[in-house]
Amino acid sequence: MDQTIDHFGDDVHPELDRAVQDASEEAFQVLERLVRAASPVGAEQAALEVFAEAAERVGLPVRRLPFAGGPLADARAGVAPVLGAGQAGRYQVLATTPGEGPLHLLLNGHMDVVPAESPGLWTRPPFEPHRRGGRLYGRGAADMKCGFAAGLLALRALREVAPDLFARRRLGFLAVVEEECTGNGTLRSLVEDGVTAPEVVVLEPTDLGLLTGGVGVLWAEVTVTTAPGHAHSSGSRPNAVDLAMRLVEGLRRWAAGIAAAHPEPELPGLAQPYALNLGQIRAGDWISSSPATAVLGLRVGFPRAWTPEEAEDRLRRAVAGIAAADPDLLRPPTVTLTGLRARGHLVDAGSPLVRDLSAAHRDAHGQAPRLHMLASTTDARFYLDEGIPAVCFGPTGHDLHGIDESVELQSIVDAARTLARFLLMRFAGDGP
Repeated sequence: MDQTIDHFGDDVHPELDRAVQDASEEAFQVLERLVRAASPVGAEQAALEVFAEAAERVGLPVRRLPFAGGPLADARAGVAPVLGAGQAGRYQVLATTPGEGPLHLLLNGHMDVVPAESPGLWTRPPFEPHRRGGRLYGRGAADMKCGFAAGLLALRALREVAPDLFARRRLGFLAVVEEECTGNGTLRSLVEDGVTAPEVVVLEPTDLGLLTGGVGVLWAEVTVTTAPGHAHSSGSRPNAVDLAMRLVEGLRRWAAGIAAAHPEPELPGLAQPYALNLGQIRAGDWISSSPATAVLGLRVGFPRAWTPEEAEDRLRRAVAGIAAADPDLLRPPTVTLTGLRARGHLVDAGSPLVRDLSAAHRDAHGQAPRLHMLASTTDARFYLDEGIPAVCFGPTGHDLHGIDESVELQSIVDAARTLARFLLMRFAGDGP
């Protein structure tokens, strides 16, 4: 941090902290507007406009990058379209500091959120943001609109304390779509729009730690079929749902075997790093009929050493093997990929990005951040695949993808203090 202090004076960090604190309420209000602008996959534009307006207020001109939700001819792409997300007129937003030339560093975040299942179980409607007990509640408040609030808050403080910070080097702040289902938003920004930088910070909610990697993730639909029938004879033979649930149990045993054979060294305390999640089931067309078809929506985790193609092949063979051993499964189930095809990833913990972001956090909070990996995936994988160091860092969220999702408001301020110091280091001195 010495070069930063030399450039701006010994009092720059207290001034920066004061500027962050003074602008925090404005950042919280931006987050409330982002949450209120419901942005499930395929309907992200209203929230993107909130971000664009907020970015322009802190001095970042914006560009709207057209986004096609259909198939993408890249081996890393997720299977698309999904969830009705193929409609025309979609776009992503790139905000940059003024000037010409390549970006020196990129902040990345996704604006899409998962659906708010069973809104009646929420304390308040999921897209009506509200504050309680030091938290802000609402779908997307944590995952991951709080990251936009933290990033914008850091930039707002830097504009006040160091207004010429970005005069020589350019910063980008990218808001993408489809992180939750395909990853094709970030991937398209790379391969079609050329949005890249030597380093990337993805502003996911990480509890103020550095999220360094994730496992592989595959989405698939498995369809089980059998003969239909009247309800009066349903006790004489298993229907498609019965058979599908047997298949799920077999696949869970298969997934447990993967964990035993391929332990993840970065997740030593987690018994099952490659979770098989039954996220959806569709079956039947009449209550008094025995269903002939059941469609399982599965999320399958797999080791970092596997490619998505290898994971797909192993899944297909597992389904076929389980079906062959079940005498009631007279027709082989079919496996269809849909959505994520994410390879596992891990950033070098000794990279300048991890080292210096950790130093900035230690300077702001008196202790180093926790470095950790999760049994999930993020868009950081695409940058790492390009040889670009990328790490996730952001506020503290609760109940992600769940009921009464929330973010700790103080953690937005804390994350902004770290980010502001890190950006000061990167853009003021002669380092990376």
